[in-house]
Amino acid sequence: MKYFKKIAFLILLFALPLTASAQCAMCRAVLESDADGGAAKGINDGIIYLMIWPYLLIGGVGFLIYRMIRKSVKN
Repeated sequence: MKYFKKIAFLILLFALPLTASAQCAMCRAVLESDADGGAAKGINDGIIYLMIWPYLLIGGVGFLIYRMIRKSVKN
């Protein structure tokens, strides 16, 4: 039961971002209308910045799970 809440939270955490792809058409329209490519560079930099956080969160959760498992094996 102790691990069920943690697993349910992780499933919920990964299931929520699946609905976040609604703005792709708008980004594409902005990038196609820009002549000098400045907006494209800005949007690409923003995408890379926003991609860093999920990887850091997943890595942190993975590290915590690793520590919990390792601690339980030692005891």
